[in-house]
Amino acid sequence: MRGTAGSHGRGVRIVYSPAGFDFELRGAVEELRAGRWMAMRTLLASTGSSWGLRTTRSQVLGVVAAGSHVVETWLQESPKDPDARMMHARVAVERAVRARREQHHTAQELEQEARQECYAAAELLPADPVPWVALLALARLDQRQERAEHRERAAEPMLPPGPWGLLYRVYERDRYNREAHHRMLHFLHARAERDAGNAGSRASAIDFVRWVSSWAPAGSELLALPLYAYVEQYRRQRAAQPSSGHLLLSRQWSHDPVALDARSALQGWFELTDPTTQSVLDLNHLAHALWAGQRTSDAARVFAALGPYFTPQPWLQVAEDPEQPEAARTEFLRARDHCLAADD
Repeated sequence: MRGTAGSHGRGVRIVYSPAGFDFELRGAVEELRAGRWMAMRTLLASTGSSWGLRTTRSQVLGVVAAGSHVVETWLQESPKDPDARMMHARVAVERAVRARREQHHTAQELEQEARQECYAAAELLPADPVPWVALLALARLDQRQERAEHRERAAEPMLPPGPWGLLYRVYERDRYNREAHHRMLHFLHARAERDAGNAGSRASAIDFVRWVSSWAPAGSELLALPLYAYVEQYRRQRAAQPSSGHLLLSRQWSHDPVALDARSALQGWFELTDPTTQSVLDLNHLAHALWAGQRTSDAARVFAALGPYFTPQPWLQVAEDPEQPEAARTEFLRARDHCLAADD
């Protein structure tokens, strides 16, 4: 349980760190950026079969490593090391995603290579959910759902066809895996972008997060998943109805079901867990939802738990001028100072 925030946090210089509260991961990231992989190997070995932590740590390491050949060097020296093979898959997926985003001519080739690396990693360590999570990340690139594995029927009738088989492979290994559900949400958002005129397609993301939150257990970070869908919904509404005004659209945060899901994330996840073990991105989304929903005292507790840690999202998407990168920091500070001052 948490006490009140008081003035804790005001005046603290905010920082963005992909490692968040994970100081061991931060050390490995620093070594990785210096071109050294030994700390990464040691970190993943010590993580062992804590699959949620392995997923989170490998995701951050993969993003950092994608711009270098450090993981390739590690794999060359230890070709039978399942951690090295898994990280090679992570890096391959990250490069494929970047190539597609930049519309690079190698995008299709990199995507195929990444897929092969994921299956190779899955074969080397069958109990590991990470290769299947990485395959879910690749599913978003198949915008037309040409691959059969990306248009399977869901067990829940209200949900559209998608890469459900991949998600169920994760379920077999780590039922409440945070990244897997976020990757599925990304897929549904990409599908809605493709089918912009289809109201049912736009609603599928909301249906998905409500379905997940209906069975996510107390203490699960999946209870914060709906907040991401609402931010994306807000962004789309704002783009489609620019004349509606920022303040008018912002009212959604004060009303159900948005307010109810924010309360669920607060009481069912934040208040039952140690925030230093949680994603700072989740905490930023919760702080925003509570602040925008005028629950300043509750938001102040989340800001206090965050300390100096800031993430550009969701603040940039809800800022008055989302085209300006600095707007995210400005919006975060405005919300934090407002909540902490009100809680004094």
